[in-house]
Amino acid sequence: MKRSSLILLAIVAFVVLVIGGTVMSTYNRLISLDQAVEGQWAQVENAYQRRADLVPNLVETVRGAAAHERETLQAVTEARASVGRLDVGDAFEDPEALARYQAAQDQLSSALTRLLAVAEAYPQLRASENFLALQSQLEGTENRISVERMRFNEAAREFNTRRQSFPTNMFAGMFGERFETKAYFQATAGAAEAPKVEF
Repeated sequence: MKRSSLILLAIVAFVVLVIGGTVMSTYNRLISLDQAVEGQWAQVENAYQRRADLVPNLVETVRGAAAHERETLQAVTEARASVGRLDVGDAFEDPEALARYQAAQDQLSSALTRLLAVAEAYPQLRASENFLALQSQLEGTENRISVERMRFNEAAREFNTRRQSFPTNMFAGMFGERFETKAYFQATAGAAEAPKVEF
């Protein structure tokens, strides 16, 4: 072989190794970020499940003291049931599915808010240790949900930023649907408006 052929072959081999290494590195980084998003999604679902598990106990506790508030109790029960029936799958990869999931969770949040407002009208209920413990657990769970949603959005943002950056964006398309852009949780409609407080 001629010396020029060996040099050309060495250059081609070097280019192939560099490109192959870049593709492999990009793929591995996307896998890592994708797993971070999926792991954080599991944490979001875990926090929502904790809330769903608390709801029946809270409803039963309030039902004993406020039996005639049937409409509010039924709204909470139905909202929890609709959350339980919702098939979310990989909702974080489909903005419409994530919006449906978020809407069902928002409906449950609204029903729980009404339930806690009803409970305020019953001094014997507010003094009940069971109710106070459940209310405290629910408040803690709502805080966890907020934190997990924030962490999920951070993981999705990191993935999306890497996915859309050059040269990753060139390679991500080669790997198929696995590395599609992730959806974000959005603020609840009307959340930007300050609540009106009236005395």
